[in-house]
Amino acid sequence: MATRNPHGLDRCSCSRTLLVRRGWSRLRMNAISRWSPSRIPVSFSESMARSLMGLPRRREFLSASALLPLASLAGAGRQAAATVPDGAAAISADTLRHAERLAGIVFTDAERAQLLRTLGELRELLASRAAAGTLPNELAPAEAFFAELPGSPASPVTVDGDAAELPLLKLAGTPPLDDDLAFADVPTLAAMLRARLVTSARLTSLSLARLEWLNPLLRCAITVTAEEAMRRAEAMDAELAAGRIRGPLHGIPWMAKDILDTAGIPTTWGAEPWKDRVPTRDAWVVSALDRAGAVLVGKSSVGALAYGDIWFGGMCRNPWNPEQGSSGSSAGSASAVAAGIVPFALGSETLGSIVSPCLRCGASGLRPTFGRVPRTGCMSLVWSMDKVGPIARSASDCGIVLGAISGSDPGDPSSVDRPFNWSMRQDARGLRVGWVPAWFEAPDAAPLRAAIDALRDAGAVPVEIPPPQVAAEPLLLPLLAEAAAAFEDLTRSGDDDTLSWQADEAWPNTFRRSWFIPAVELVQASRLRRRAMQAMHAWFGQVDAVVSPPYAGDILLLTNACGQPCAVARCGFADPKSPRAVTVMSRLFDEGTALRVASAIESRLGDRRRPAL
Repeated sequence: MATRNPHGLDRCSCSRTLLVRRGWSRLRMNAISRWSPSRIPVSFSESMARSLMGLPRRREFLSASALLPLASLAGAGRQAAATVPDGAAAISADTLRHAERLAGIVFTDAERAQLLRTLGELRELLASRAAAGTLPNELAPAEAFFAELPGSPASPVTVDGDAAELPLLKLAGTPPLDDDLAFADVPTLAAMLRARLVTSARLTSLSLARLEWLNPLLRCAITVTAEEAMRRAEAMDAELAAGRIRGPLHGIPWMAKDILDTAGIPTTWGAEPWKDRVPTRDAWVVSALDRAGAVLVGKSSVGALAYGDIWFGGMCRNPWNPEQGSSGSSAGSASAVAAGIVPFALGSETLGSIVSPCLRCGASGLRPTFGRVPRTGCMSLVWSMDKVGPIARSASDCGIVLGAISGSDPGDPSSVDRPFNWSMRQDARGLRVGWVPAWFEAPDAAPLRAAIDALRDAGAVPVEIPPPQVAAEPLLLPLLAEAAAAFEDLTRSGDDDTLSWQADEAWPNTFRRSWFIPAVELVQASRLRRRAMQAMHAWFGQVDAVVSPPYAGDILLLTNACGQPCAVARCGFADPKSPRAVTVMSRLFDEGTALRVASAIESRLGDRRRPAL
């Protein structure tokens, strides 16, 4: 499966497959010969299929989008067509015929004539919208998305536990070696700091030294904040000496994905047009980790505009195999953690950008429930799907970090304040963990069945369940439309040509073609999304959690679109350069159960070897 997933988009890792081969190409339906009544997605009627194949339409089929010609022209020539005095004058009957083929609808000559008489009014509406001026990236749509359905409240299985409560560890009486410190987990580092076996200054200088050594190879950092980090570390040491302990992350170095704003420090989004961008305020999560006492040492590299592992400085690389990209888009965060540069980092995901680089680089990760972590001060890509979460050495470390960044903020209208219940003391005994046998039958997935055996050994109860019966591919339509809207100005200005990655599936071309999504189809896809949310609520209600190969079926798309949390649990290696992992998903706002299952798997299968750098 990993070979099908070379890129992540804050969004998708498997975007090359989902957007180009499976999803977008089907939605455009260019390959007409493949279509039969049994293969038509639920969002397309028989009438649409008939029109695509050149057959007469049925009269009851309504327009898929009378606005499509307008959307097409609105993006034409990179500049708003609103500058044309008579918007309809440039549209002919032939224009409509071509647009109909793209939208999957056929009108009569009389209907086209009527459209031509009235399209000018719609062009005026588009012009009035364009006249409102440039919209800032952080301005969310009026329609805020919430993962929890009315009348179907979240029902977490894990309802107690404090993420800040760490186990008591027995430590050696002598200071550890640098190599051991570089790969120590958060509880060990926290215990050493409190016992005065190490200082935050030493941990921070070690992180900075490893960055200086490894970043030329891995390209995992865009900006290094050495002076600020050392001042911060010394301040955290002074607080410890005075007896003030902010929490388990006090004095521990970390890195922020470079779509998270940092006041006075460049936040480039990994893209050429923004490489000199310096925000004046911290993102909400950056402030939260500052309050927790963590020490920011740099901004981790991100694939341009949160897609893939290619940024304006090159490709971020996998520490286990530096000839290979780290996947993305949380590319540098996973690479830096796996290379022993920092104990944890923050990433983000819209469709695979935490899952994919964690799998590639052998890190643990946690994609929280949509709305669990405020995104204020984070680059917006898809307002209804973006999520911020931790990447670390273990599932338990991810839980500790989530405890520090969970909350709500008015700057993120979709954020909700829900209790995060979990502690490292909890195990997986008695949990009913669902798994779909067919998902583990592929040659590259079969070895992952060891995770099922590990759960039995941990006292959990594996339960065979069927896959969800949901139409998943139409859920890509809102993603594409929102992403194109978030970066409309980039497309109109032509600055999309300056991005390093210009493949067919890369953002520049994807943004352009998303202008041709019919408005009615976008609404219908949103309605299908609600149906999917209902189905996934019922599916997760069968069990306490679900374990799966990372890209099995449509589970990555479904859980991202419907908002369920997902933990990446390390499962050893396929070969010395190829880490293995499974994903553990749970009910909305029940990250605690996913972490309990993931920790049980990692404690039995998680290989602690280090990359040979």
